[in-house]
Amino acid sequence: MVSLQKIFRHLLSLPAYFRHSNASLLVSGIFIIMLLASCGNSDKEVNEYNSKSLGVEEITNADINYTLGGNAKAKLRSPLMLRVQDASAYVEFPKKLHVDFFSETGTVDSRLDALYGKYLEMESKVFLKDSVKVINIKGDTLYCDELWWDRSRKGNEFYTELPVRIRTKTQIINGVGMEASQDFKSYLIKKVTGIINVANSEFPVY
Repeated sequence: MVSLQKIFRHLLSLPAYFRHSNASLLVSGIFIIMLLASCGNSDKEVNEYNSKSLGVEEITNADINYTLGGNAKAKLRSPLMLRVQDASAYVEFPKKLHVDFFSETGTVDSRLDALYGKYLEMESKVFLKDSVKVINIKGDTLYCDELWWDRSRKGNEFYTELPVRIRTKTQIINGVGMEASQDFKSYLIKKVTGIINVANSEFPVY
């Protein structure tokens, strides 16, 4: 099949007097290109072309290690990672992600899961949404719809202004707005809206 781009370039390369005197022909030619594009190109081909035009790098089964001073700090895994190069470059995880956070000794001291994540390169922080869950080594668990992860906020790397629920061994704490450390050993709920006492037998397993 002849490249649609070549056909379009050919039409535009016609002499100006020919284009002006045969405007209807040019319009018809453009219409044919649109028709060919809709009939001859699959959705996959169009998406691939758009991705290349936008500068999108796609990585499947991403496995990324974050280190600082040679020490492992976090490990991120996601079935699909998209790196978009535009005025504000970002990395997107549209099909869930899982992160293990490591202590100074190299052991996992908290875990994070979300159905969607977006790393803003210019701001160096991650936006998480949809079934966000953070669990620490004690089993204390955070549930929320949206969460920010900013490594530059030492001691308060996680934060949100939206409703949260925290499940401990003996309580379920509901509130609005929260700040927490990356290991989720310390946290502050800005506005507590309810506390429910629960039995240890119902506590989630780490």
